[in-house]
Amino acid sequence: MAVFQTTDLTAASYSVALFGLAATTILLLMGTAWVGRTWKVPIALCAIAALVGIGATFEGRAAWAANGSVPIVYHYVGWMVSMPLQIMAMFFFARTAGKLGAGLFWRLLIVAVLMVFVRYLGEAGFMHPTLAFLIGLVFWLYILGELYFGQMDDVVRSSTGDYLRRGYFWLRLIVTIGWAIYPLGNFLTAFAGIPDDGSLTVAYNVADILNRMAFGIAILATGALISNEVRHA
Repeated sequence: MAVFQTTDLTAASYSVALFGLAATTILLLMGTAWVGRTWKVPIALCAIAALVGIGATFEGRAAWAANGSVPIVYHYVGWMVSMPLQIMAMFFFARTAGKLGAGLFWRLLIVAVLMVFVRYLGEAGFMHPTLAFLIGLVFWLYILGELYFGQMDDVVRSSTGDYLRRGYFWLRLIVTIGWAIYPLGNFLTAFAGIPDDGSLTVAYNVADILNRMAFGIAILATGALISNEVRHA
């Protein structure tokens, strides 16, 4: 078992993310019993995304303990699975308010996977970094466009429930602001030439509190409030 120094902030951030993701996973799985049937799928997807985050964080922590550095692959293997799962969760979140086409679902899923994969190709040197960064940015902007101006936004805005609109607002804000850390980190390492001495990893782990934990809890809270309102109607 690795013994970390008290001043090792990178190891500490891994531990905080690991324990926080574990607690979030348990809470979300328990929460599927507190909500109506239509809310179980988005909450379960967020629980799986948090569970994937546990595995990725554990592996990254072990790599840091062994080498004092974290290869980028340890970040991307988790994002490759968890980010598309979260986009799927947002789709089913909005679908509780109205009908959404299967075409939109598959477009969002494919774009989310490609967004992470192309960015990895650039950082790993399999693709020109500038081209990979720009393509990944375009994919992220496409997702934001769907969230702000597409069918999902129309369906949520036309709903009568304040809880749903408020929850969608916070989820969309997380994808806009919280997810910005990933292209920013890509830019700093690929273009500014800043090596990841552990500080960028700390930023990624802290961002997990918002991007994986708060994201899932926001969906759970929205589903629980709406389900409770329906039961007492």
